[in-house]
Amino acid sequence: MAAGEQQGREYLERYKIPELLHNLSALLLYHRPERPREFLIHALERVKLVKLTDVEYPYLVDESNLDAMFEMLDTTSQGYITLVQYKGALTSLGLSTQDLPYEEDATITLEIFKKEVKKKLQESWAIYQS
Repeated sequence: MAAGEQQGREYLERYKIPELLHNLSALLLYHRPERPREFLIHALERVKLVKLTDVEYPYLVDESNLDAMFEMLDTTSQGYITLVQYKGALTSLGLSTQDLPYEEDATITLEIFKKEVKKKLQESWAIYQS
């Protein structure tokens, strides 16, 4: 590998550009705005604004989406899902399943599910704040 190519790769990794582009692409595909450039500019401005205010990151999912996802996983309406189901939901949202604070036999309630997914979503955007 040429020195310039290696430097380019290191640059992309240092500033987490592939992850940023992945998140922005996912937002584009989810929302499919009529004016994609303006949409991307707004999303990047919002990420920048989060650092200064209480504005939320631009997420792909909202409360109703999380409720629906949990309901689909809790097919027997017991009010909880298994850790395996929870990990599957995180994976389907493109979120990390590393360092989960639960034992293998844990049950995840809707409240915990929503809180933890929102936390993971926030972490996925927060990496761009450096």
